[in-house]
Amino acid sequence: MLPYLLLAAFSSVLLAIGLLMMKTRADVLPAAQRANFLNAISAWLHDPIWIGGLVVQAAGYALYVLSLSNAQVSMVAVMQQGGIAFFVILSIAILGERARPIEWAGIVAIIVGMLMLGMSLSADESHGAMDFGALIQFSLWLTLAGLAPYAIERFRKSGVAPAILSGVLFGLGGLFAKGMTDDFVSRGSAPIFMSLISNRCLYGVVIGNLAGLVLLQNSFTTARGIIAMPLSSALSNIVPIAGGMLVFAEHLPADRTTASMRLAAFVLTVVGSTLLADSRVPSVATIAERIEVASLIEKILSRNRT
Repeated sequence: MLPYLLLAAFSSVLLAIGLLMMKTRADVLPAAQRANFLNAISAWLHDPIWIGGLVVQAAGYALYVLSLSNAQVSMVAVMQQGGIAFFVILSIAILGERARPIEWAGIVAIIVGMLMLGMSLSADESHGAMDFGALIQFSLWLTLAGLAPYAIERFRKSGVAPAILSGVLFGLGGLFAKGMTDDFVSRGSAPIFMSLISNRCLYGVVIGNLAGLVLLQNSFTTARGIIAMPLSSALSNIVPIAGGMLVFAEHLPADRTTASMRLAAFVLTVVGSTLLADSRVPSVATIAERIEVASLIEKILSRNRT
């Protein structure tokens, strides 16, 4: 299982790089919303850097799916969290983004949770057969929960609401991907094309990831990448970890210490996500006021010099 977990870690690096490329275009590309949805998508697809980011993302996701074929879904989700730290570093170094102390606390909590989850790994963990009915019910209820932040105006304006929903949908896409790879393995030498189009989980993979990608790009237009990506990524990893227990009959480790470590890591991830969800961005009015004050101060200083 270890080689496939390392493959999952490398895929998280590619996914982070792809998202960073997409984030660099957020200031010039429109958000895909309402009547502007199709025009915005067209603009994204005609932007070379954004398309380059999409290609890198696709390569990372292909490695992610490959890792799922021989590793437990919750463990692969753990390795994916390595991309959070990498993206944060790139955002600081390349985009020049900064975070408030409470936001740093959220980011650190998520990264520490990732490390604790990694320490709780064991090679003898296994999962059972997929319960497709449970997967559909879990997906419906969780999607409704992911829509709830849109009822809060501050979350909508700050870009937190689409980041949260994107994480939920990415996570559900991961669960469907695990079901898809298990189905492929069970069919053995069946024709690939027929196995693909007849795989009921494939459509969940496509819908979850495409919708999640659009929502995350929309989040990038108003939220800092250092906030939106960790929030989305953390939730996209919590979903398959929780869903793995409900849908694939995965269990916590038998060892009490290891199990406690994993539960503590889940809590840290939730706490970190909550801190990031409380992120605030200056409104347009606030920015205008700051510019006005700065201009006034500059005029006063100029008069004093003369």
